[in-house]
Amino acid sequence: MRNVLVTGGCGFIGANFIRLLLASAKDWQVINLDKLTYAGNPENLDDVADDSRYTFVHGDICDRELVESLFIGQAIDTVVHFAAESHVDRSIEGPDAFMRTNIHGTFTLLEVAKNSWSVVGKRKNPYRFLHVSTDEVFGSLGPTGYFTEETAYDPRSPYSASKAASDHLARAYFHTYGLPLLITHCSNNYGPYQFPEKLIPLMINNCLQGKPLPVYGDGANVRDWLYVEDHCEAIVRVLDQGRPGESYAIGGHNEKKNTEIVELLCDMIDRKVGPLPSGNPRRSLITYVRDRPGHDRRYAIDAGKIERELGWTPRFTFAEGIERTVDWYLAHGDWLQGVLNGTYQQYYQKMYSDRQGAAETP
Repeated sequence: MRNVLVTGGCGFIGANFIRLLLASAKDWQVINLDKLTYAGNPENLDDVADDSRYTFVHGDICDRELVESLFIGQAIDTVVHFAAESHVDRSIEGPDAFMRTNIHGTFTLLEVAKNSWSVVGKRKNPYRFLHVSTDEVFGSLGPTGYFTEETAYDPRSPYSASKAASDHLARAYFHTYGLPLLITHCSNNYGPYQFPEKLIPLMINNCLQGKPLPVYGDGANVRDWLYVEDHCEAIVRVLDQGRPGESYAIGGHNEKKNTEIVELLCDMIDRKVGPLPSGNPRRSLITYVRDRPGHDRRYAIDAGKIERELGWTPRFTFAEGIERTVDWYLAHGDWLQGVLNGTYQQYYQKMYSDRQGAAETP
């Protein structure tokens, strides 16, 4: 039996990971530590809440006393660290929370793992600490080239800078203390349960509501899109077979311009639910707004290492993943409205309104 601490397990990727782990690994006990900030939703895991192998703990990864009690009381031998403030826009508006959670929170987990595992005798299962990071730490690409595990760090936003710092801390704990550390860098995830401040669920919701579809700048920024289930399967593979001290880049091989994504979603929702009440296609809702400060132009990942060494490749094409994603949101309108009744709606309505006004001012 493995005892895995998942941080931020009520968030988008964390919830999908926990669900996959409980379905596929019968000998794993999962302890989910989540502070339940605006994007953490325990309803994301309602379907596994009664599983005897799942325990939810409401708490902060910066609370060292709490983290230490979990390591001791739950005999934690594996950490999968998702918990992070993760939205670039919010990091620009208020970076303090990003520094606290992403840097100090990661430091707290590393310290407790180091101290706990150094005083415990050898176990049947090897210890593992997997730090989940992002391709945004590498900065911005030109029209060609790819991020790899060897790409130099060049963060451009408070969010990516805080993640870069936490990566360096994690790597230092491997080299200095021998902590069995693994790092993954993923491209943009999409799929069920994603908080609707991110591009795809935001556009799906606004399409359904007949609201403007705000697109930054000229809409030509490129991202590599990774279906969340593929990402979660890759993380399990890294936990099982990855080499401590190594990092693994995880990508979906799906480069798309932002405008291309928005137009595809408009056409798909028109096809599935019909045009707007006015009879206009949803592409008519696309509204270009002032670009985000420091907006990286292109991300793309070379996932060759994880394929060569661990045999992982994504199972879903973008066409398959986006169809599944749109269908999920159409079938879960209650979940979407419940999320939107929180702080998100007021915050983003104001922000996009301000930026649209700036874009229209000569």
